Amino acid sequence: MAPSHIWVVDDDESIRWVLERALKRDDWEVRSFGAADEMLKAASSGWPDLLITDVRMPGMNGLDLVSRVTADAPDLPVIVMTAYSDLDTTVSAFDRGAHEYLAKPFDVDEVVDTVTRALEDAAATPAAGSTTQPDMIGDSPAMQRVFRQIGRLSRSHLSVLVTGETGTGKELIAQALHRLGPRSDGPFVAMNTAAVPHELLESELFGHERGSFTGATQRHFGRFEQANGGTLFLDEIGDMPPSLQTRLLRVLAEGQFFRVGGRQLIGVDVRVIAATHQDLAGQVANGSFREDLYHRLNVVQIGVPPLRDRNGDIQLLAEHFLRRAASESGLETKQLTTDALDLLQRYQWPGNVRELENLCRSLTVMEPGRLLRAEQLHGRLKSDTPGLPPASRSWEQLFLNWFEERLSDGTETPMSVASDQLQRLMIRAALARTRGRKEAAARLLGCGRNTLTRRMAALQLDP
Repeated sequence: MAPSHIWVVDDDESIRWVLERALKRDDWEVRSFGAADEMLKAASSGWPDLLITDVRMPGMNGLDLVSRVTADAPDLPVIVMTAYSDLDTTVSAFDRGAHEYLAKPFDVDEVVDTVTRALEDAAATPAAGSTTQPDMIGDSPAMQRVFRQIGRLSRSHLSVLVTGETGTGKELIAQALHRLGPRSDGPFVAMNTAAVPHELLESELFGHERGSFTGATQRHFGRFEQANGGTLFLDEIGDMPPSLQTRLLRVLAEGQFFRVGGRQLIGVDVRVIAATHQDLAGQVANGSFREDLYHRLNVVQIGVPPLRDRNGDIQLLAEHFLRRAASESGLETKQLTTDALDLLQRYQWPGNVRELENLCRSLTVMEPGRLLRAEQLHGRLKSDTPGLPPASRSWEQLFLNWFEERLSDGTETPMSVASDQLQRLMIRAALARTRGRKEAAARLLGCGRNTLTRRMAALQLDP
């Protein structure tokens, strides 16, 4: 069997060299080009078996090249790679006919595995229409996996279960699936099932007829009818009571239901995307969630990573939120200093992306100056979180916390008292470092030996 022919298009010579060496080891014939135009000229004599292309290049960019190639050679698998990875670029790559998408820097073995799979299955899985989702930003491998899943699902009507911790952006995933999918012209209706009292949840979902219960003074169209022809996003589906789980299962299976108090069967065409921060499989095991409903919702599952697992995205997200907060408030965009960014990247983010967004809004409005320093962040981050090491907290902030606690308790704390306590700590630390040698300790403190002796006596420190 003749070896497969693979072409690589990238303006970076080092990338071409690495890929040529890696792919030739698997006995593939490899040819590389520094620009899209060069590749298209070569293609006039015949197409390769697979194409790998960068996105940002001089002249024709990689996405336009994908469009050109898929128009002229629709069966040719194309792998897109880029260092500038976001949801819009990812979906656009799939939209134009890309088979797979790789974020730089990539693992060479991953490239080889991707090429192998693409050659085995040359049928591309294109996605529909590209729309920017500004808050879905990420270069991390975890987010790139999410982007690829969205790209592959965007032409589908399948039910999707989005899982992840609170604040990770599960609704953004649902909105992206709707906007980039075949139901984008229909409504997108979102409902948090945990935020609605259980006794009202049935009416909110399925609607009710006038007079069906006390207070029902007119007919109410529920979320299913509101979302007809579009997408219904059910957040925190794990909190849905068992009685409503049965009704939801019937609607998903049959596409029909009765309003509360109604006798007319209502038919709807709705794609359901559900989300939860809970372990639904565990709830199925303990009997609190219907197994058949779980399988009906969990046709495809997208797991959204917590922010602490996508550390490299924190700077991108923070800068984006700071820019947006400044634009909304009519203020100058603030910038993070190196120490502030380091602190944010060490923090555990229990509230995930939502916590970071709220922090950026608060900092934009409340903090003076253009630069944001680490000491301005300490009081706004949860100090009991493991990701905020005590060593990263400035002594000024610790002292301020101590002083504010005394003020809130109504304790009188003259400046002389605070100064004496601070001097005691400094002298003890210096003496400990010099093993009790006063002359050496005095040098560390920037004073003479006699001055140190007098201060120790005044502070009643035992020599």
